[in-house]
Parts: sequence; C-alpha cells; structure tokens
Amino acid sequence: MNCVFVQIRCKPGTAYKVADAIVLREIHSELYSTSGAFDLLLKLYIPEEQDVGKYINDNLLDIEDIERTLTTLTFKAF
Repeated sequence: MNCVFVQIRCKPGTAYKVADAIVLREIHSELYSTSGAFDLLLKLYIPEEQDVGKYINDNLLDIEDIERTLTTLTFKAF
C-alpha cells in the first residue's frame, strides 16, 4: 500500500460539506481540518497495483466544491 497525503482547498464555506462527502466514501485513513492555504488534510493508502493519479481522480476529485489539491507521495517511514 502506498501512503499518500492530499491537501484539499475547498470553495469558501464548504470545508465541512467536502469533509462529510469524503467520510462517506470510506477511502481515507485520517482526515483533518487544517489552517493555512488548504482546508483539509487527507491521509489515504492506495493499493500498490493502482495508479495514484487515477485513484485520486476517480475517488476524490469529483466531489463538488473541491477547488484545488496538492498530493504528496511518501516513500519510507522512519
């Protein structure tokens, strides 16, 4: 499994709505509200055989009111 972090910027006033939509999809390991340039931080594990970009596009980016994302791939835990 590939551990991936996705920072999510939502349209103003929609962060809770977006978070609820993510929770209903049951794709995440952890989901946090954050301060700064992005509203939410999503941690998810993507199966090794899945293409990361396609998985995120198919399972996350069709949620209404997501304005922008920033994906960080991980390589090794210390």
